[in-house]
Amino acid sequence: MKKYHIYGIGNALVDIEIEVTDQELKDLNIEKGLMTLVDEERQNHLLEVLPGTHHNRACGGSAANTVIGAAKLGANCYYSCKIANDEMGEFYTQDLENEGVTSNLSNQPLESGHTGRCLVMVTPDADRTMNTHLGITGDLCYSEVSESALLDSEWLYIEGYLVSTDPARAAATQAKKFAEDNGIKTAMSFSDPSMVKFFKDGLVTMVGEGVDLLFCNEEEALLYTDQPDIQRAFDSLKKIAKQFAVTLGPNGALLWDGEQQIEIAAHEVEAVDTNGAGDLFAGAFMYGVTHGFSFDKAGRLASFASARLVKEFGPRLSAEGLDLVNNFLQEL
Repeated sequence: MKKYHIYGIGNALVDIEIEVTDQELKDLNIEKGLMTLVDEERQNHLLEVLPGTHHNRACGGSAANTVIGAAKLGANCYYSCKIANDEMGEFYTQDLENEGVTSNLSNQPLESGHTGRCLVMVTPDADRTMNTHLGITGDLCYSEVSESALLDSEWLYIEGYLVSTDPARAAATQAKKFAEDNGIKTAMSFSDPSMVKFFKDGLVTMVGEGVDLLFCNEEEALLYTDQPDIQRAFDSLKKIAKQFAVTLGPNGALLWDGEQQIEIAAHEVEAVDTNGAGDLFAGAFMYGVTHGFSFDKAGRLASFASARLVKEFGPRLSAEGLDLVNNFLQEL
């Protein structure tokens, strides 16, 4: 039996969340609903001029949110990332440890520089818009990967955001090959429509000959497959993933378990913040997969968990939210 259920690799970003209006996004020429890479000067300017309500910061990054979500439900998880020797990096390390995730951060020297930050702007319709300064995480390389921990893991989980820099993309590709060569299953998320739109060739390289499990939303599926509707995109995804989950927002999700298509119903909720919902869907789903759940059961858990998350601000379930998810899990 292996020590870790999931080994994640991804960006290390301190999430800074602010409530904003649509007009403020327009006035600042920010494209709504997408993740946009910005330099430090631009991000600092936005932090200075945005007057909205600020929420608690949290260690983040797409794959980090996913493994933390799985760990909260009881999975043993490891995370590889890159931070700087600064206050943000110190906060990130401690917060990740507090969330119950083992990482590479405690056993290697840290470089000088700036730890990555993600400014998450949430509009009244609960949509999230992200302006990200990668900082040192853009230099993530294979030396951040612990091969011994990966060998002791059932799954490797890769976030699609790593495609945006050459070193991180190469690290993800090499980690995936190492996993495949050693019989470790591979899972991947496309992470954001902007990654597919602007870095599709890199994603194709990262996917390689295919993955065991893929996560994406409807827009990402359509963009990646160049298909006009979700059913045709769904069929095309079978060529690159043995199994996959396509989230459809308020319409639930479509799953492929390798043999049949499964529809997962959505849970009707009043959303206030969709930040991290897709990441938690993947985390709860992978918890289910690593604990013997059928795809249908894993999908229902993931749907409920992500629906509960959007009722709160921030990428983490509150103690109350986690209790509700655990109660739902016991009833499945």
